[in-house]
Amino acid sequence: MRAADSPGPAPPGAFTLTLTLAKRELAAYFLSPLAYVFIIAFLVLSALLTFQLGGFFARGQADLVPFFDFHPWLYLVLVPAVGMRLWAEERRSGTLELLLSLPVTSGHLVVAKFAAGWVFLGLALALTAPIWIAVAYLGAPDHGAILAGYLGSWLMAGGYLAVAACLSAATRNQVVAFVLALAACFVLLAGGSEVGQGLLSEILPAGLTDALSQLSVLSRFAGFQRGVVALSDVVFFVSLIGCALVANTALVELQRDA
Repeated sequence: MRAADSPGPAPPGAFTLTLTLAKRELAAYFLSPLAYVFIIAFLVLSALLTFQLGGFFARGQADLVPFFDFHPWLYLVLVPAVGMRLWAEERRSGTLELLLSLPVTSGHLVVAKFAAGWVFLGLALALTAPIWIAVAYLGAPDHGAILAGYLGSWLMAGGYLAVAACLSAATRNQVVAFVLALAACFVLLAGGSEVGQGLLSEILPAGLTDALSQLSVLSRFAGFQRGVVALSDVVFFVSLIGCALVANTALVELQRDA
């Protein structure tokens, strides 16, 4: 058989292409100053909130409770700032059509972009390890509880990011995407706060208030903070991520069909 007749290399599969897209998306984060601003802001705020506002030294207890207490509120602002660009920027710059022309489904594209963002958030979270090391040096914390807190924090960040990415696909304006994501994440958060529960209890029956509280990321994250990795809490965050990604895929499909 002549060399010209020999079959060429097989085209990459959908999974391989999705993984390649995710790697490119992750690399693109570090080509933008936003990534470094996010990481620096997250690290500085985490340290300040833990050791200053969190009253770490006044508590006289070596743990990371103050550190994790502020994560739901830190993510409320910082994660939408990461997620707002995922699709809105593609639509604004006109590169969405090129992206949708790739031989992968909309679901693969959504997963690739989300995975890159979630890994980026995980890297930022991992860079807070010196805080953990400092606490271990100052005392004898429960490392199992801290590890559970990190897991819960990463899952919560993923939930916020999935919601932000979904809303980013609904607009071409990053500022609008940020505001929408901020509002949506606040709704997910508020039901588990004392103020939110107090307001809900005034207008809703006690049973419904408790049910809505269980749908709050704040309530679900509380178990991880105590060092308890409950299956129900893991399922909650995974389900939140899954539902948001399905909605995100539907929005991208609308763009593909337009």
